[in-house]
Amino acid sequence: MTSPENQPGPAERPNVLLICTDQQRFDTIRAYGNDQVLTPNLDRLARDGVLFENCYVQNPVCAPSRATLMTSRYPHAHGLWANGVHLPDDERFFTKALADAGYDCGLVGKLHLSACKDGRLEPRHDDGFRVFRWAHDPYRGSSENQYHRWLQVAHPDLYAKALEEGGGGFDNLPTEAHYSRWIGNETIDYLRSSRDTSKPFCFIANFFDPHHGFGAPKEYLDRYDPDKLSRPVTRDGELDTKPPILTEASKESYGGHARGYTTYSEDELQETKAAYYAMVSLVDDEVGRILDALEDEGLADNTIVVFTSDHGEMLGDHQLMLKGPMMYDCAVRVPLIVRWPGQLPAGERRSELVQWIDLGPTLLEATGELPLPRGQGMSMLPLARGDEDAPTRGWALCEYRNSGHPYDPAVHTTMLRTGQWKLIAYHGAPATDRDRTGELYDLESDPDELTNLWDHPDHLGDRLRLQEHLLDVLVATEDRSQPRLAHY
Repeated sequence: MTSPENQPGPAERPNVLLICTDQQRFDTIRAYGNDQVLTPNLDRLARDGVLFENCYVQNPVCAPSRATLMTSRYPHAHGLWANGVHLPDDERFFTKALADAGYDCGLVGKLHLSACKDGRLEPRHDDGFRVFRWAHDPYRGSSENQYHRWLQVAHPDLYAKALEEGGGGFDNLPTEAHYSRWIGNETIDYLRSSRDTSKPFCFIANFFDPHHGFGAPKEYLDRYDPDKLSRPVTRDGELDTKPPILTEASKESYGGHARGYTTYSEDELQETKAAYYAMVSLVDDEVGRILDALEDEGLADNTIVVFTSDHGEMLGDHQLMLKGPMMYDCAVRVPLIVRWPGQLPAGERRSELVQWIDLGPTLLEATGELPLPRGQGMSMLPLARGDEDAPTRGWALCEYRNSGHPYDPAVHTTMLRTGQWKLIAYHGAPATDRDRTGELYDLESDPDELTNLWDHPDHLGDRLRLQEHLLDVLVATEDRSQPRLAHY
């Protein structure tokens, strides 16, 4: 940590604005090549910053992934292995390090580092947030949900109607009352009124959209014609050569707690995609309002803006919906755009593999702070700058340990992505009673991950090599932060 006597003044130290969505796949931004989605503000951010084409999260569901963001540690190290598990209290956050270094830290929206089901109030860690405007999701839950507190006061009639059976719920509320608008409003309020102007700031705006349920204000739904959107990426019989759990999940999502792909009609699939894109566009408009507020307050030139998401959404691709024990790119590859005027180039793209675990170290280096003592990530700043000697791993790791709605027997999967290949090991005994199997994709010839080469006789050597590589990666990412005091 920077010592107080050597600490630069607030005007010299960059602010940090981290904007994170929930369940947004990488290819739902026009700057990533999707010309069907309307995202002018995120496209503007990409034109002014660096876009990372291949950013992978470390778990395909919310809580383990978000714990990795905050701690810079892999799920098998930080211990939050599934939704509903509490992150150990001794885990240190990058926001706490910034607060200790003199930053004013705040958060609005979702955090999800502990159990939140049935209205549980998520307990606080030593997180460093002076401003904490927590709302796990837009639905009826904890009395501490600050979105609901605001909605009851600002729009009491809409709040009462949303709670009524058959009242339409919260997803389709008018824009002025919507959860995403509230996130935008609270972020703008922080930038204009609530921050401590004597300090640099770190603020995290955690949107819930485009998480399911699939709904949006009418004005956003009207922007998309379902019939003009692309159809799901799949082919007849695709799942026949893939692990059986994928066929099971195709019939029932979330271990039987949500509809599966096979229960959707073709029209419903297209309507769902249109609603998903509508939610993305709603978030995009809020990002535009936030970026405008940064400009208006004279903060844009000295603020690092990061836009990303905690994991993706299957959206009908590969005959699957939502998320779970699947490691397709649409589930574990997320957008990542970083803008830092005068420090990072504008309008450039990076194709190297990076991971969500690297965000904390990147922001700590940018603000002049040391990495977290037990952190396992690496700073992306040299790569973002375009340094010739920028260190890169050449691989990405993602792990699922029955992390979503639990399956019985448990499902444990581990993904290793390299430049050309993706290997997903579906673990068997003694980890679980399920059969040991897997997926193997040659991403150069099959970027859509349609042809599973796991059992292909011509690729058994590739599979063995990658399985051995995965074992080495797992050893390399073990937590050996406990100091060794002597040889014995």
